[in-house]
Amino acid sequence: MKFLKNLTTTLFILLLAACGGVPEKKESTSTEEMKFSVAQVLEVVSKENDITRTLYTKAIVGAGKKQGLKFDEDWQKEDVEAGPLPALFLRGIANDIRKSETPLGLYLGSDFPINKANKFEGKQAELFTKIKSDRKPQHFYDENQKVYTAMFADVAGAAACVSCHNKHEQTTKTDWKLGDVMGATTWQYPADSLSYATTMEILKAYRNGTKAVYEDYLKEIAAFKTSEKPEIGDKWPSAGGLYLPTPEVFLDSVTELASYETMTVLLK
Repeated sequence: MKFLKNLTTTLFILLLAACGGVPEKKESTSTEEMKFSVAQVLEVVSKENDITRTLYTKAIVGAGKKQGLKFDEDWQKEDVEAGPLPALFLRGIANDIRKSETPLGLYLGSDFPINKANKFEGKQAELFTKIKSDRKPQHFYDENQKVYTAMFADVAGAAACVSCHNKHEQTTKTDWKLGDVMGATTWQYPADSLSYATTMEILKAYRNGTKAVYEDYLKEIAAFKTSEKPEIGDKWPSAGGLYLPTPEVFLDSVTELASYETMTVLLK
């Protein structure tokens, strides 16, 4: 992937600079010997997820609705001509990662979920109370599943999320506001430290999941029978028409927004 090649090169250069420049040949260290804590890596992928979801929510769902695009929780049903809601976009990414060889777990939970299966219980419910209070990530080792776990606040950053949850027929909370902590994204991985190569594999798995779900959305659009189909290219709905970016354009925008955050965390 173009993103990963650029990130690999840039990150390696910055890591060398942070360590005082290029070492002498006899003391050289390959990227394979670099290690990152699982907390660092999960923070990296969490930040990219935040950026991806915010971009999708605001630039695709929010702006798209203004141009006539529809989004629905039953978007994959044959008789529904719509795209995935933000939470379902995330679920699609998680499902794609689950099918990959990367043992990275991802799901979204809350104390007021629309889907009862996403309600936090036990240790996670306890830690979510802290997250709602200070919005700081919570890390712990799950003895039952034998995985390192990180929970990050899922904040209502777009009006589309708030209105959808408040009006949903199955909602148990109708007074959500912008800026509220609506839930938490939970990430899991079975090792406490990761090599540089493994870290790149995790980022690739997440990015592949994003691309897969977005491409599924465009396939749904191609099959529309009664709804007007948007033009797929380099334009976004904010351009003032029925437009959607290609997967490449969408992912390039994520890359531009996420690369700095990614390198900042790994260079700590």
